[in-house]
Amino acid sequence: MQQKQISNKAINQIFLILLILLIGYSIFKYLLYYLPGFLGAITLYMLFRKMFIKLTAERKLNKSLVSISMIFLAIVFIVLPTWALVNYLVPQATELFQNKDLIMSKYNAVQAYMHKTPILKEIDLSNEALMNFLQELAKYVPSLLNSVAEVLINLVVAFFVLYFMQVNNEKLERSIYGFIPFSEKSKTEIFDEINMMVRSNAIGIPILGLCQGIVAVIGYMIFGVDNPILWGLITGLASIIPVVGTMAVWVPICVVVLATGTVGNGIGLALYCLILVGSIDNVLRFTILKKLGDVHPLITVFGVLLGLNMFGVLGLIFGPLILSSIFVLFKVYNNEFGKSKIILPSDDKLDDQ
Repeated sequence: MQQKQISNKAINQIFLILLILLIGYSIFKYLLYYLPGFLGAITLYMLFRKMFIKLTAERKLNKSLVSISMIFLAIVFIVLPTWALVNYLVPQATELFQNKDLIMSKYNAVQAYMHKTPILKEIDLSNEALMNFLQELAKYVPSLLNSVAEVLINLVVAFFVLYFMQVNNEKLERSIYGFIPFSEKSKTEIFDEINMMVRSNAIGIPILGLCQGIVAVIGYMIFGVDNPILWGLITGLASIIPVVGTMAVWVPICVVVLATGTVGNGIGLALYCLILVGSIDNVLRFTILKKLGDVHPLITVFGVLLGLNMFGVLGLIFGPLILSSIFVLFKVYNNEFGKSKIILPSDDKLDDQ
């Protein structure tokens, strides 16, 4: 009889777990459109957490007022600069691409230059190849236009969720800590890893892009590139591209400068971008970004590739976090059941080997 009761209890538990998973999947499926908003709220919560606790727990300020103030700060320092950047780039890029004569003259010059260069002449730069490229590019225009509305909606969702996360922060964190079935040491390591990855990517990636963009603008001005501010901003944005990074922008610009007859400027610009624009990535990673969080480059590269496909722009933050969580889970397993020490790629000891 007792065995039968245990069996029925196990069946009921399995049924309950399956029911929870089914309901969770159904909810997730219909709320997938708002997932960037939830991820954005988590990001902002982690970034503002220490400041929020200091103001509310230590100085006893009203939680609602502090949360609204932080949402206002996020709008001023994140949303408005992003809107200003888009508001500048879109008209400039539209005006540039509408000048078909200028584009074709530059393209023909590059085509002739590459045809005369033995190493580059094998690259297909025919008019047919250009048309195919433009057709492929045009496919992304509707999705970009739709993404504007999606971003606005998810911003509202992010601030709405952030408010309730902050106002109920103590209850929220106690619930999450209680739900995780690990020791206090493992829970602390998981939280520290999430906090480090979010701060490293949410703060580090914009800093890296801004610095590379500024250095690129200076170089483009020195060596006579048309629209240096526009191309500098695009170069900074290209820093998020895994592996290739800013080379995706400054290499074609250098080729155009070389093809239009200013060989000295082209060589000088190529050396400038290779030495300064390219190396600033390494300089920042070993100085400012290392203080934010010492994330292994392989986790960053492959995490960004994973995250962009899963979450879009916010995948820059959560892609590396998901990839890093695999190593954290191994470390947690070792804490709970193992005996030997597992060294993560982000550990300092890895650099000494």
